[in-house]
Formats: sequence, structure tokens, C-alpha cells
Amino acid sequence: MTLEQLRIFIAVAEKQHVTHAASELNLTQSATSAAIAALEARYGIKLFDRVGRGIVLTQTGRDFLNEAREVVARAKAAAQVLNDLAGLKRGSLNLAASQTVANYWLPPRIATFRSAHPGIDLHVAIANTEQVAQAVNRGNADLGFVEGEVDDPALAIRKIEGDSLAVVVGASHPWIGKTRLTPKLLKETCWILREPGSGTRSMFEAALRKLDIKLSELDVRLELPSNEAVRVAVESGDYATAISDLVVAQSLAAGTLHRVKIDLPKRPFLILRHKERYASQAEKALLASFRI
Repeated sequence: MTLEQLRIFIAVAEKQHVTHAASELNLTQSATSAAIAALEARYGIKLFDRVGRGIVLTQTGRDFLNEAREVVARAKAAAQVLNDLAGLKRGSLNLAASQTVANYWLPPRIATFRSAHPGIDLHVAIANTEQVAQAVNRGNADLGFVEGEVDDPALAIRKIEGDSLAVVVGASHPWIGKTRLTPKLLKETCWILREPGSGTRSMFEAALRKLDIKLSELDVRLELPSNEAVRVAVESGDYATAISDLVVAQSLAAGTLHRVKIDLPKRPFLILRHKERYASQAEKALLASFRI
């Protein structure tokens, strides 16, 4: 059994598709299939069932997946220790971030770090809060940056200054010009919101509860999986949304969106890391460069 075989097995298990896993690993489909076949033949077991055109993990495969992830994570940690000895002249960090953080907060900070440490490769995956927490838990990401609440005892969570939620409407919306909205008025318009599982959505639901409003009482016409899609949709019609002030800053300045005066709380961003995994010098240097 080799580390490469384990990495291939993990990728195929997560994608549940040999071709997609091969593409992600930059391997041929035949090489990927051969690695799985070699593992199964060596130990006389079946890791996957072939169902139609797809594949699914057998119970043996499911039991083995967590062990394989742990072995790969330990090997990565060992390699990172050696990279540390090179004095940050080389190495890599895998980051995962939710959309608001990844698109608006993280880029300038990454640029600053790369200027100071050009030999450290940074890879950023963008997902919603739940998916980022899962990536850090599984060892697929060294650090996670999210704006939603996370409840995972395996993760160390550090709060930092974040952003504010803003209720915004399109340029022809009847709320424009109102000095302040009452909670009752929130029920009298159509909404476009982020999808369940996003930090923005969770924060808005929490704010509604403080106003004694249930999300089910709002007329939600559309749920979209990205901040940019929500922003463009609201700009195009007589809708309202609750979204990060970082996302809509340029639209507010251009007058294509208008902010409505209603009190919504500020929210922190969260930095996630696994409590039991080694904190590399590159990781420490990245956080230090953020001055947080």
C-alpha cells in the first residue's frame, strides 16, 4: 500500500466517480482504476460496488475511508515539518473559505503574505460554512475562514472582526426613501436569499429571531448559491436581500442598490483549525501577517 494509492482511493470515494477523481488528481482514468484494483487485489476485498455507470463505497470502503484520511493527513504533517526546516522558503497551505470571506476579505491579505513568502503555495477552496468546517475536520484544509457559526468539538475556533449584514433593495423598490423600516414591513416585500447552510443565511435568520420574525413569514422568491448571483438578481428587480456590506459596497456607491435603515448585528469571521493537527510555521506566519 502506498500513499499515492490512498490519495487516489480518497479522491474516488469523495467524488464517487473514477473519471472525476482522475481529473482532480491529474491522472489518467486507467491509472486511477488500476490503483483501486491493486488495493482490492492485494487485500482480497471490495472497496466499491459498481452500480450502473456509477460507483458507491462498500461497507469495507466506508470503514477504511477514515483510516486512509488519517494516514494521508499524518504524512502531510510530516512533510510540513520538513518544509518548516527550510525556513519558509518552500511549502504549501490549503485554505478553505466561505464566499464572502474568500471573495472580499481574504484576497488582499493573501497578496501581502505571498509578497513576504513567495515560496509558500496557497490553495484556496471556496464553499459554504458547513462545507468549510467539514474540509478542516477531514484534513482537506489546514485553515478555514467562515462567517457562519460552527459547532464542531474537533475544531479550534477563533473569532476576528468581520462585517455587517445590510438589507438592500433594487433601485425602483418602494422602500427607497424610508427613514427606517419596522419589523412588520419585512413581511411585505419579496426576498432573494443565499441558500441554507451559508453563513449569510444563518446570520439573517438569527437577526429575524431577535425581531420575533420567522423566516417562513417572509415571501422568499429565490434562493441562490452565491453572493454575486444574489446581488445581480436584486439589482434587476423589486426585491430585497440581506447580504454582507462588503459584497454590496460598490453597488451602493454606484446607486444600483440602496441600503435600508434597519438595525442588524455585526458578525465576526471565524478562523477554524483542527485541534489535534500540527500547526506549521507557514500557517503561523500566514495568521501573523493578517495582524489579528
